[in-house]
Order: sequence, then structure tokens, then C-alpha cells
Amino acid sequence: MLERGFERILFACRWLLAPFYAALAIGLVVLLVKLCQEIVHFALHALESNESQTILGVLTLVDLSFTASLLIIVMFSGYENFVSKFDHSNHKDWPEWMGTIDFTGLKLKLMSSIVAISAIQLLKAFMDVKGATDRELGWLVGIHMVFVVSGLLMALTDRMAAGHHDH
Repeated sequence: MLERGFERILFACRWLLAPFYAALAIGLVVLLVKLCQEIVHFALHALESNESQTILGVLTLVDLSFTASLLIIVMFSGYENFVSKFDHSNHKDWPEWMGTIDFTGLKLKLMSSIVAISAIQLLKAFMDVKGATDRELGWLVGIHMVFVVSGLLMALTDRMAAGHHDH
């Protein structure tokens, strides 16, 4: 009886994660505000911008989009994996991937998104190479490579673990 009560309490504790996912939704709103600021800045300076500045502006929009998509993936997958399942029967346009990403898939999507965001930051720095020091560029490349290697090691580890379970 004591064990069952304790297990119920532990199981109910999963709802303590819900405010974290709500906070991510607020983060999404903040990113939307930042996107609006960037679009206004981008549009107001479109005629006077050179090609590099235009590409940097577009890369900033892509970067914000990747980050927002990452938040959506973490919010929905995390909620479904750790808190509760969504009732999507009333939603005709429910994306197929929602509800199908397990924790391993979430980790890999998260890591690949971080690598993509890091690559965009690196590309932005290379586009404005005159404004960055060799040291700054070296750090950006080093950090990006750490993300790439970490992602590869994580994928390899998950693959080895899945192969181990198949036998």
C-alpha cells in the first residue's frame, strides 16, 4: 500500500514538467518578437544593403526559424514522452511526426538542430569575415566541430544500443 501510494506520487510528478513546456511556449513568443524586429530591420535596409548583408539578413531569419522549430519539437515531443498524450482526433492538420518521436529521436533531432544552428552562425561569421578576428572564427569553428562530433557520437551510441537490443 505504501509502495503504491509512493508510485502514484512519483507518477503525478510528471506534471511538474508542464510549466517547463509552457515556458518554452513563451520563448517561442519571444522569438516571434525577435523575428518581427529582424524583418522590419531587413525590409527597411533592403535597398541599401549589399549582397553579403542581404544574405546575412536571410541567414538570421533561417536561424530564428530553426530555433523556433527546435522549440516546437522539444515542447510537443517532451510533453508526449514525459507528461501526457495529446488528443489529436479533432485536428485534421496534425503533423505525422508529432506523437511518433521517442526520447532517442528527440535527442537526435535536438542535436541535429543545434548543429544546423551552429552552422548558420558559422556561415554568418564567414560572410562577415572582415568583422571577426581569427580567434573568434577559430572559436566558432571549434565549437561547431564539438557539436558535430557530439552529434555523431550520440547517433553512433544510439545505433549501437539499438543493435544490441535487436540480438
